[in-house]
Amino acid sequence: MKKLLNTLYVSTQGAYLYHEGEAIVVRLENEEKLRVPIHLINGLVCFGNVAISSSLLGLCGERGVAVSLLTEHGRFLARVQTQVSGNVLLRRKQYRLADQAADRVDLARGFVLGKLANARTVLQRASRDHGDKGGVEALVQASNQLSYLIEAARQEPDIDALRGIEGRGARAYFEVFDHMITTQKDTFFLYCRSRRPPLDNLNALLSFIYTLVVHDAEAALEAVGLDPQVGYLHAERPGRPSLALDLIEEFRPVFADRLALSLVNLRQVQPDGFKTSESGGIIMDDETRKVVLVNYQKRKEDEITHRFLEEVVPIGLLLHVQALLLSRFIRGDLDAYPPFLWK
Repeated sequence: MKKLLNTLYVSTQGAYLYHEGEAIVVRLENEEKLRVPIHLINGLVCFGNVAISSSLLGLCGERGVAVSLLTEHGRFLARVQTQVSGNVLLRRKQYRLADQAADRVDLARGFVLGKLANARTVLQRASRDHGDKGGVEALVQASNQLSYLIEAARQEPDIDALRGIEGRGARAYFEVFDHMITTQKDTFFLYCRSRRPPLDNLNALLSFIYTLVVHDAEAALEAVGLDPQVGYLHAERPGRPSLALDLIEEFRPVFADRLALSLVNLRQVQPDGFKTSESGGIIMDDETRKVVLVNYQKRKEDEITHRFLEEVVPIGLLLHVQALLLSRFIRGDLDAYPPFLWK
């Protein structure tokens, strides 16, 4: 259970929520675990097997507290709101910002800066931690190039040019990604990103983890009332969760990529878990997918200090926090969107 940005997150399985007067009470196995005055809460997010009394749902409706229901692993299920909802106003503002060039590029810049800064941090850490394994010079050069691109992105007023900067940063980053692989290098390597289909084991692993993160980002955006398909950095296409793709940019290096590297370097995934399909792409077998999913959920339980909030936050809630910050910027409650930056 964690209260962040006036939203109460309940992920303890078997918890029961009800109210006593004007207080939300959380009980587990007949023991009271938490009591929060409802006027301090504007959102309630429940993961998995969490029960809520009908009277508490009614009180949340009266007090304007949105209740979001997700699976234990974070897939969005439903959102319960009051009869008169601010959700439509939030989405209308989201759509208007997407149609205004200056506002769109400002938001896109935040996503790009978060991605480039976090990618640089990953390379800097790798150059310190794996200096004896070679490739340090290449990692440092790529890190310096990302520093240059970060400064360019801060000043770029054109959305297409900003996308170009993001693309150059991604290329510089992935060109040296192979230097961060320290074991199983004959079967896990990355010389360039390949997606549809992935053409080697590591690309298949990365693509699978990215898909998991996108699903979590969609759930987080739905939970705060934003439309996952209307983004700012990624162009809109039918069925494409453009805003979710925007949101995960800052998380790709520090969460998805580092998880993939850990799985390979610690030999938690093995080359025989990857097979070549009839189309020529690489796919993972069921057992390997299970290993990845287990480690993905474990990594979400780790905690990290959020630099903007100056609070310790479980990694699994970071996308929800960023979705909330994004919604508050869109509403006008924040002067700028603060991307998540890894220390």
